[in-house]
Amino acid sequence: MSSDTDVSLSSYDEDQGSKLIRKAREAPFVPIGTAGFAAIVAYGLYKWKNRGDTKMSVHLIHMRVAAQGFVVGAMTLGMGYSM
Repeated sequence: MSSDTDVSLSSYDEDQGSKLIRKAREAPFVPIGTAGFAAIVAYGLYKWKNRGDTKMSVHLIHMRVAAQGFVVGAMTLGMGYSM
């Protein structure tokens, strides 16, 4: 019974940095999708003032679709990679 406790406590010995690295190795396309999403959001914020005659709602919809498309693409590649 003490061995069960030792095994369950060993998972808590891992700090956040090593846990993040381990999770990124298990599913490498998740951090890629997150980084792509952040890059598209940053680009959208940068282009916000230079959108010209485009309505804000249309600009936001385009940025949302681009970000979601990148994340879905990364998830699809990740699923194909893991199979």
